[in-house]
Amino acid sequence: MIVTTTPNIEGRRITQYYGVVAGEVILGANIFRDFMASITDVVGGRSAEYEEQLIKARETAIREMCVRAARLGANAVVGVDVDYEVLGAKNGMLMVSASGTAVRVE
Repeated sequence: MIVTTTPNIEGRRITQYYGVVAGEVILGANIFRDFMASITDVVGGRSAEYEEQLIKARETAIREMCVRAARLGANAVVGVDVDYEVLGAKNGMLMVSASGTAVRVE
């Protein structure tokens, strides 16, 4: 599956459009991870735990988007956008979503 943020794929012709596809992941807050991140914030530096979780969430959202595109018969997704949004009453959850247009290319 070809995945790109551009509206087309250089050297490939889009022969079929299947529509918008998306993949979403929602992460809940973890007390231990939050505690370790707060220590990192106090001492300075980056929170490796949060970064690792964000990477996994982004990869999962893109993978789910690709699975949905393949079910439609697509072999590529163009115009991909990845968004992050904080959810919940106390902002205790994070949603990562990936969306794009499922297409078939030559």
